[in-house]
Amino acid sequence: MAVSKQDVVRWLDASQKVFAENREQLTELDSAVGDGDFGISLDRGFTAVQAELSANPPADLRSVFQNVATVLIRTMGGTSGPLLGTFFLRAGAACAGKSELAPGDVVALFQAGVEGIQQRGKAVLGDKTMLDALLPAVDAMRSALEAGSGLGEILERGTAAAHVGMQATKTMQARKGRGSYLGDRSVGHQDPGATAAHLLVQTAARAWRS
Repeated sequence: MAVSKQDVVRWLDASQKVFAENREQLTELDSAVGDGDFGISLDRGFTAVQAELSANPPADLRSVFQNVATVLIRTMGGTSGPLLGTFFLRAGAACAGKSELAPGDVVALFQAGVEGIQQRGKAVLGDKTMLDALLPAVDAMRSALEAGSGLGEILERGTAAAHVGMQATKTMQARKGRGSYLGDRSVGHQDPGATAAHLLVQTAARAWRS
């Protein structure tokens, strides 16, 4: 299966609904280790993305991702806006010149986006951030691709790995962001960024299943 520009927009629309539905949970998680506004901020950002893509339909795949990046950076604020914006900016660069995405291109866009987050945020695996879901997800996707799996299986494997990574953040001490100020009091709480990252991968898997 190949992913078209319309499929990417469908993923983003579905993500907006998922983040709206999970706004309270994400805000509650963030209240334990951060500012307590993460769910509200994500909902605002992806609602603005949906409005932008409806009002100004992008010409090509790369433009979709670039527009998303610009809107998220402008509307989300904090550290999560620039980090997610960087994810979509790098993902868009990986799609340059493509009219549709083969399974290998989908893995490449996730990998490029995650590498962008790493470079911008300077976090590593185990720091209790969104990377604790995203890095395992990309590793699992790449392994599935190399094993010859189709896109559905690749994204399901990525979703499962992201879920395990998200759950693992409960036992971690935060080393980045506001949570790092809490020291060992951050242990025992699931990271909101990793939770959002899992939802983003899971929503792609569901949107691009068929």
